[in-house]
Amino acid sequence: MKTLKTGIFFFILLVIALPTNAQNTLMAETMRSEGKIYVVVAVASIVIIVLSVFMINLDRKVSRIEKKINSK
Repeated sequence: MKTLKTGIFFFILLVIALPTNAQNTLMAETMRSEGKIYVVVAVASIVIIVLSVFMINLDRKVSRIEKKINSK
Protein backbone atom coordinates (compact mmCIF):
# COMPACT_ATOMS: atom_id res chain seq x y z
CA MET A 1 0.00 0.00 0.00
CA LYS A 2 2.83 2.38 0.86
CA THR A 3 4.58 1.74 -2.45
CA LEU A 4 1.34 2.42 -4.32
CA LYS A 5 0.98 5.80 -2.60
CA THR A 6 4.61 6.60 -3.36
CA GLY A 7 4.16 5.63 -7.00
CA ILE A 8 1.06 7.79 -7.36
CA PHE A 9 2.85 10.70 -5.70
CA PHE A 10 5.80 10.49 -8.10
CA PHE A 11 3.45 10.16 -11.07
CA ILE A 12 1.66 13.36 -10.03
CA LEU A 13 5.00 15.13 -9.66
CA LEU A 14 6.00 13.94 -13.12
CA VAL A 15 2.76 15.21 -14.66
CA ILE A 16 3.23 18.58 -12.95
CA ALA A 17 6.85 18.84 -14.12
CA LEU A 18 6.23 18.07 -17.80
CA PRO A 19 4.96 21.52 -18.86
CA THR A 20 7.85 23.27 -17.15
CA ASN A 21 10.31 21.09 -19.05
CA ALA A 22 9.16 22.53 -22.38
CA GLN A 23 9.75 26.07 -21.15
CA ASN A 24 13.22 25.26 -19.91
CA THR A 25 14.17 23.82 -23.29
CA LEU A 26 13.35 27.10 -25.01
CA MET A 27 15.40 29.02 -22.47
CA ALA A 28 18.33 26.60 -22.88
CA GLU A 29 18.18 26.90 -26.66
CA THR A 30 18.23 30.68 -26.43
CA MET A 31 21.17 30.69 -24.03
CA ARG A 32 23.04 28.15 -26.13
CA SER A 33 22.55 30.16 -29.32
CA GLU A 34 23.84 33.32 -27.62
CA GLY A 35 26.78 31.51 -25.99
CA LYS A 36 25.64 32.30 -22.44
CA ILE A 37 25.15 28.66 -21.52
CA TYR A 38 28.92 28.30 -21.19
CA VAL A 39 28.98 31.06 -18.57
CA VAL A 40 26.26 29.27 -16.61
CA VAL A 41 28.12 25.96 -16.78
CA ALA A 42 31.39 27.63 -15.76
CA VAL A 43 29.82 29.37 -12.76
CA ALA A 44 28.05 26.19 -11.65
CA SER A 45 31.30 24.23 -11.96
CA ILE A 46 33.21 26.82 -9.94
CA VAL A 47 30.58 26.75 -7.20
CA ILE A 48 30.69 22.94 -7.01
CA ILE A 49 34.50 22.90 -6.91
CA VAL A 50 34.65 25.55 -4.18
CA LEU A 51 32.05 23.73 -2.08
CA SER A 52 33.93 20.44 -2.50
CA VAL A 53 37.24 21.99 -1.42
CA PHE A 54 35.53 23.65 1.55
CA MET A 55 33.93 20.37 2.65
CA ILE A 56 37.24 18.47 2.35
CA ASN A 57 39.07 21.10 4.42
CA LEU A 58 36.29 21.13 7.00
CA ASP A 59 36.42 17.34 7.26
CA ARG A 60 40.19 17.43 7.81
CA LYS A 61 39.86 20.06 10.55
CA VAL A 62 37.13 18.09 12.31
CA SER A 63 39.24 14.93 12.10
CA ARG A 64 42.21 16.73 13.70
CA ILE A 65 40.01 18.04 16.51
CA GLU A 66 38.55 14.56 17.09
CA LYS A 67 42.04 13.06 17.31
CA LYS A 68 43.06 15.73 19.87
CA ILE A 69 39.98 15.05 21.96
CA ASN A 70 40.41 11.27 21.83
CA SER A 71 44.12 11.43 22.70
CA LYS A 72 43.48 13.36 25.95
